[in-house]
Amino acid sequence: MSIYDKLAELNITLPPVAAPVAAYVPFVQSGNLVFLSGHIAKKDGKAWVGQLGNTTETAEGQQAARAVAIDLMGTLHAAVGDLNRIKRIIKLTSLVNSTGSYTEHHLVTNGCSDLFAAVFGEKGAHARAAYGVAQLPLGACVEIDLVAEVV
Repeated sequence: MSIYDKLAELNITLPPVAAPVAAYVPFVQSGNLVFLSGHIAKKDGKAWVGQLGNTTETAEGQQAARAVAIDLMGTLHAAVGDLNRIKRIIKLTSLVNSTGSYTEHHLVTNGCSDLFAAVFGEKGAHARAAYGVAQLPLGACVEIDLVAEVV
C-alpha cells in the first residue's frame, strides 16, 4: 500500500506548504536528509492557542500535535515530490507550550508520533525529543520540526 493510499484510508488531505512568517525557509535538503522547519499547531487555519497544564488538556494537545503531523507531511511532500521516497522519518523535536508543573509533554507529542507510525509504518519510527517551553510563536500550544531521509 502506498503512502497516499494510507492517507486516503485515514481520510487525510495534505495541505499546501504554509508561507513562512519570519526569516526562514520551510525546508532544506542536504544530501539524503530533509530538514523541516518548526510547524505550529493550527486549528481552523489559525494558531491553535493554548498552554498545557493551564488552558489545554493533554488530549487536546495530542490532537494539536496530530494536526502538526499533517502539516509536516504536506511540507515533506512539497520538499521531496513524492512521500513514497521517504526512507525514514529520522527525528522529531516537539516544543509544548506548558506550565512549569506540566509533565506530559511526551504524551502530547504522541499525537504526532502515532500518526507518522500509522502512515509510514516502520519508516515512521523515529527518535524524538519533547520539551516544555514557556511560550511559542503566536501563542501556539505545540510546535514540531522534523528530519527525514529520502531515497
